[in-house]
Amino acid sequence: MDFELNDDQHLFRRTIREFVDKEIVPVAAEWEREGRYPAEIVERFKEMGLFGMTVPASYGGLELDRVSFALVFEEIARGWMGVAGVLGSHSLSAWMIAQHGTEEQKDRYLADLATGARRTGIALTEPGAGTDLQGIQTRAVRDGDHYVINGTKTWITNARHADPMPVLVKTSQETPAHRGMSIILVEAGTPGYVVSRDLPKLGYKGTETCEISLQDVRVHRSQLLGGVEGRGMQQALSALELGRVNIAARAVGVAQCAFDAALGYARERQAFGRPIGDFQAIQLKLADMATEIQAARLMTYWAASRSETGAVNAEAAMAKYFASEVALKTTMEAMRVHGGYGYSQEFVVERLYRDAPLMAIGEGTNDVQRMVIARELLKGAVKVGW
Repeated sequence: MDFELNDDQHLFRRTIREFVDKEIVPVAAEWEREGRYPAEIVERFKEMGLFGMTVPASYGGLELDRVSFALVFEEIARGWMGVAGVLGSHSLSAWMIAQHGTEEQKDRYLADLATGARRTGIALTEPGAGTDLQGIQTRAVRDGDHYVINGTKTWITNARHADPMPVLVKTSQETPAHRGMSIILVEAGTPGYVVSRDLPKLGYKGTETCEISLQDVRVHRSQLLGGVEGRGMQQALSALELGRVNIAARAVGVAQCAFDAALGYARERQAFGRPIGDFQAIQLKLADMATEIQAARLMTYWAASRSETGAVNAEAAMAKYFASEVALKTTMEAMRVHGGYGYSQEFVVERLYRDAPLMAIGEGTNDVQRMVIARELLKGAVKVGW
């Protein structure tokens, strides 16, 4: 059993880490406060080929192994979790097109998605349907060789930059509901497709999160992902499995940054004539944080590695659930180690504390992850132990 990264993964991680420390960490706090879009960082993502992480090499992508994929999100989130979102939704959507798209769709989009010349996202959630995706109200009605789409999507990352945007719709009223669901690739500039507003957020700043309005949007039937109706729910859920590995890795990165800040502060801050790290109360916090972060990291790499071999519904859910809970706990404990300074925007833990809750909500809430895990256990699809 090998818990070590291989030589290529070590080198890749070092490259990403150096980039993050040099070009993201120095600007994250200021740009986050200003609400500035990180255009310069996005350009560097393009230069490094990171938009092609999940695009096959035959289309010019990096086609990363899944552990390296996780390393990217861990390292970038350690620097600024918000900018990791630029790559997150794009990577899921690009993978979904590569896995489920028609040959025409792959040829049309993947090469440009690999370079970042085109970017994408994924439009699933609606104002009245988040966890319950089968409850979406967005409809796509056939009209000759076109679909006419009407509905609203919300909490959409990369909404202002996506071209195309995969949109989950109902193409029929068949029951159960998932049998009538499809994904249609809507290109930017299509009449009736409007980014209606940016959503104000507690954290996860840097990338945009928007509401999208679709009013009589006409899209040619060739834009139906995979060319067959009724497969949208399956396509979306397969992408969300990869998304949970992404979220777990981001959570590890946020937790690691919080721990690093707490450890450094404990060594430097003096109280009663001694560094506060000399006091047992602080030592116990640091020990708990370090242990839980390492457990979350290994679980994330395990889920990522397992995903190379096929479906990892339970494994990805376990990693996402555990790592995001560790991020929530670690950011709070890091704030406590900092005392009053932890509440100040002058210290990084304040931002981390605001960013961490997203990981417990995104790609399915943690309560949903627990239900997924339990269901897989009960049907024998995954086992605890060897």
